[in-house]
Amino acid sequence: MSNRLNTTPIDLRAFWMPFTANRQFKKEPRLFVGAKDMYYTTHDGRTVLDGTAGLWCVNAGHCRPKITEAIREQAGELDYAPAFQLGHPKAFELANRLVDIAPEGMNHVLYTNSGSESVDTALKVALAYHRAKGNGSRFRLIGRERGYHGVNFGGISVGGIVANRKMFGTLLTGVDHLPHTHLPAKNAFTRGEPEHGADLATELERIVTLHDASTIAAVIVEPVAGSTGVLIPPKGYLQKLREICTKHGILLIFDEVITGFGRLGTPFAAQYFDVKPDIITTAKGITNGVIPMGAVFVTSEIHDAFMTGPEHLIEFFHGYTYSGNPIASAAALGTLDTYKEEGLLTRAAELASYWEEALHSLKDCPHVIDIRNIGLIGAIELEPIAGEPTKRAFSAFLKAYEKGLLIRTTGDIIALSPPLIIQKQQIDELFDKLRDVLKNNI
Repeated sequence: MSNRLNTTPIDLRAFWMPFTANRQFKKEPRLFVGAKDMYYTTHDGRTVLDGTAGLWCVNAGHCRPKITEAIREQAGELDYAPAFQLGHPKAFELANRLVDIAPEGMNHVLYTNSGSESVDTALKVALAYHRAKGNGSRFRLIGRERGYHGVNFGGISVGGIVANRKMFGTLLTGVDHLPHTHLPAKNAFTRGEPEHGADLATELERIVTLHDASTIAAVIVEPVAGSTGVLIPPKGYLQKLREICTKHGILLIFDEVITGFGRLGTPFAAQYFDVKPDIITTAKGITNGVIPMGAVFVTSEIHDAFMTGPEHLIEFFHGYTYSGNPIASAAALGTLDTYKEEGLLTRAAELASYWEEALHSLKDCPHVIDIRNIGLIGAIELEPIAGEPTKRAFSAFLKAYEKGLLIRTTGDIIALSPPLIIQKQQIDELFDKLRDVLKNNI
């Protein structure tokens, strides 16, 4: 673990931090200066167990040698190559490696730089696909309440988290939302997929009746909604969504920015739930969080719909300066090598039972009103403090950090998603510390 410490006060004024209580942070900064495997090192020399894989992304643990060496070598060989009308070998090698682990039929990849860009790319692909097929009347996009699809205009339009939407005006038009599937009165303390709520998928039929199927381009959902507090789909829910979309010629997009790359014990959640979408969005774990990168997977049917007309013409007017960046591609290849050599894309399945028992052992802690889990993801929902929503969970976050544990909070929910290299003794350490926080400090 790194011994480089920075105890010298630094000037914090200029950086407007994302999704952060900036004033509180700058009074009591929490700074990481090193990381290795399962632990961070703070600026004052403490170790902090990573219970969130950074931000749902460091699936292989921190500072892994194959990834860092791949970046080092690539930076010295080819730092940048344009992606418009030109290419470099690693971008093509990576795309082939990605489709090899993707659900069957997801045969083509577009590169992005983040989950937010992946979502906007997927939405644009869906709209353009219908136009390419002569169905330009299909312009509506259907998201879901409490869904999170990044922070670009397309993503917050189809997203359903109020705080992420309310400051930004009308957003995209032609968007509607399915109801969320969180039913605590029926499904509290569920282990795995809840029994109740699959019928909520039929709300899509109501939306189709309202708008007519001929106007709807795509439905986008997270197989497991992560950032809104780990909302796990009821048994049969995703299958019903697939059936309805197929029936009405609507594309189904799975946002797997969080669930992609082993989080549930399969490479992608689509494989875990045995549901095949038309488009999958990814980011985060594709490079282990080391360098910004994302990828959007599409079926051959979608890809081939664009491959018409004169061959010298651009088929799809979309892309980014850094699409398939050489160093990001190298990082992703090093990440895939690490996943493969250590069996990390399926390791969550091996640890899921142990993780589940440890998580649900917190049921007797004060103010805990629900616990839910799937794969190596967990959520602990806390009773809000009257008149002060989010404060109880944020207090738990601060106390956990003091005790050497990194957790994630959203509203009054604690979300957990450790690196996939976690050992059973580290699971015990995580929940021992969290139990102490919940019993004694909030």
